[in-house]
Order: sequence, then structure tokens, then C-alpha cells
Amino acid sequence: MLLPDDEPLVNYWVAERPIPGESESGDQYLVAHYPGGVLVAVVDGLGHGAAANHAAKLAIETLAAQPSDPVEVLMQRCHGALRPTRGAVMTLASIRADIDMLTWLAVGNVEAVLRRSQFPDAKPIAILPRGGIVGDRLPALNPASLPIAGGDLLLLATDGIASMFVRDIVRLEHPRQLVNHIFAQHAKSTDDALILGVQWISRSKASTYGRP
Repeated sequence: MLLPDDEPLVNYWVAERPIPGESESGDQYLVAHYPGGVLVAVVDGLGHGAAANHAAKLAIETLAAQPSDPVEVLMQRCHGALRPTRGAVMTLASIRADIDMLTWLAVGNVEAVLRRSQFPDAKPIAILPRGGIVGDRLPALNPASLPIAGGDLLLLATDGIASMFVRDIVRLEHPRQLVNHIFAQHAKSTDDALILGVQWISRSKASTYGRP
């Protein structure tokens, strides 16, 4: 659901594919607007093939049902829904338009980094993941919040994208080019692979990092 004026809060780009030889991918993503914000998620079902795809899609369906809920509530809800499956790892990020604030939470190794538009050459901010498996072993959930400004770029990648992709983040300015470049250079042939780039569009008259 979008805001009353039906204008999106983000632009986004994705590059993805299943492991060679499979028709279904265990890597799935969600960009879901809700009144006053947007939920972004990348889910990696354990393993690959149909069972991984089922787990990941079940998580996405669970998240999409109530995207405005706090990320820790959403993670708990996915944990319950995925118990009959092989489980998944995932990263969630909820961004509120009224205060330009991002709250994110990761269980497992879906990497997430934020590139500041005002400081494009600075080292991106990375999420601190917690070990565990959603649907099996859930760690203590401690979401982190940070301000976000118009033009900031959030990148989320499954472990089918080599971690060294973060070195390339400052190379290309346009997010579409950056997502395609990272996928072409760092997607592994031994796993499903997905990278999602989400650029925030601020609604604030003055979007700064000093806001509460």
C-alpha cells in the first residue's frame, strides 16, 4: 500500500538468479509500502531448490501481510510460520517517512549496507547480523535505528553474492549500474544469488542526519 498520494517512497533495482541447474530460487525479496513508510526484506531459504524456495516465499508472504509492524515482531512472526520448513536467514529494514528513520534487523548472513548520498566516498554503514535460523534457532532480537536522507542507497545481498562486493560500492553512482555491476562481478555459481538496491526518496522539507 502506498501513501495517500500514491507516490512511492523508494526506487529499487534487483538482480537475481537461481543456482545453475535449478528453476526455482531460495533467494527472495520484498519492497512493501505501508502508510507512512516502506518495508524492505531479503530472505534466503536454506539450501536451494524447491524446498528453499518454499521457505523463502512463505517468509515473504508473512511479511507482506502486515508490513507496518515493527521488524522484531515481523521476525518473530516469520519464525513461527517457518517452523515446518527448512528455515531461512533474512534481513529486514523498515523506513519511516515522517522522521526519515531506518530500523533494520538481521538473522543470519544476508548482508545489508547503507551508502550515504551526502558522503558517497565514505565507508558504507553495515548491519550487525546475529547468528541463527528463522524457523529453527532465533537469537535475541535487537533492532538498530539510524537516520536516512533522500538519495541514500540501501543494498541487501544474500550469500550467493561474495562479501567483497562492498569494495565496489563507491565506484558507480547510479544504483542500477551498481546493482548490475555487483551481480556480474560477485555472484557465485555455486548458490542462488540476489542483490537488491533501494534508494530512499525523502518527503521531508529538510532531510538531514541530525534529526531525532
